[in-house]
Amino acid sequence: MSKEIFAEYDEILSIEDVMEILHIGKNSVYSLLKSNEIRNIRVGKRYIVPKQSVINFIAAITEN
Repeated sequence: MSKEIFAEYDEILSIEDVMEILHIGKNSVYSLLKSNEIRNIRVGKRYIVPKQSVINFIAAITEN
């Protein structure tokens, strides 16, 4: 999957960015992050979500 699809997004995504990209709600995003289905880094109460992690997640679910 090409990174150009998400070129308008920064390399580090907010929860709102992930919601927009995947067309899901906030609770679903937090569930994916907590289960580590989308790789992330937890800093205090905040999640750092690399754009590549979301791209990898989409690639993995579309392969199945």
